[in-house]
Amino acid sequence: MSLTFASPPSAFVSVPALEHAILAALAYSDIFDHPLTLDELHRFLVVPAAKDEVAACVSEMTGVLFEDGYYFLADRPEIVELRRTREANSRQAFRRAVLYGRILGGLPFIRMVAMTGSLAMLNLSKNRDMDFMLIAKPGRVWLARAFALAFGRLARLVGDVICPNVIVSENALVWDARSLYAAREFAQMIPVSGLAAYHRLLAANPWVNEILPNAPLKSTGLPVKKRNRIQSILEFFLPDPLAARFEQWEMTRKISRLKAQKGYGLETNFSADVCQGNFDHHGAWAMKMYDERLRTLSLWDRVPEGWRAG
Repeated sequence: MSLTFASPPSAFVSVPALEHAILAALAYSDIFDHPLTLDELHRFLVVPAAKDEVAACVSEMTGVLFEDGYYFLADRPEIVELRRTREANSRQAFRRAVLYGRILGGLPFIRMVAMTGSLAMLNLSKNRDMDFMLIAKPGRVWLARAFALAFGRLARLVGDVICPNVIVSENALVWDARSLYAAREFAQMIPVSGLAAYHRLLAANPWVNEILPNAPLKSTGLPVKKRNRIQSILEFFLPDPLAARFEQWEMTRKISRLKAQKGYGLETNFSADVCQGNFDHHGAWAMKMYDERLRTLSLWDRVPEGWRAG
């Protein structure tokens, strides 16, 4: 399932369209039991609008409630306390994940590390994995993965699970699987290492702002770790001919194993430039649940086709 959007013709949006977009944004976040602040609601709208327009519009909507700084669907008041609880429980893990991300960014051939998934939104629930997207040097995706997984084994000793779910080379920054789910993941990711590569990733994917026109992608307030000398020294001891042989060997044996794993196919992609191992089909699940919420809210036939799952 996917969503396709055209760039909006102007900054003007009608009140009914804005109301529908607000409900749609809250419906998507409701999947994850995550009420939204005004800033977040504005950021995740699929129509262009000024923040004060959003505030004025949502204050008049009967299907939306506001409590303690959060907007949510009127029949879901319990998620406000759930968000507060999850944020409190996520903060310590978030701090550790930032540290882990900076260490990952110093490993050989890794050029960017960004935190993704529920932890990036301080919304850890039962699944307490620390998800990361990595950018690797071209021709070194599988070696970068091997180093990341080796570090992940050390993190497991203290009870943390590091998941480099997506690793792409600097030659494969354009994301082809374009959907509301993918756009939200891009908008929510937090770079912790390799700001230059992160900016190249954003520049290669302008479609994100076509789907989320109020979400200019930029670095967060976190200090982003730059490439260090230790990484350069480690890479010096893996010269290109030797590294290339290890890369080919690692890629061949790992792809063979991964293709035999349950869940292969729908949201997995393995090649010399991409290692995407979303075996649980989380994106498809999210879009299916979003579709169901749109129907529950009687929005399916009232919003443009490009706003909904299909």
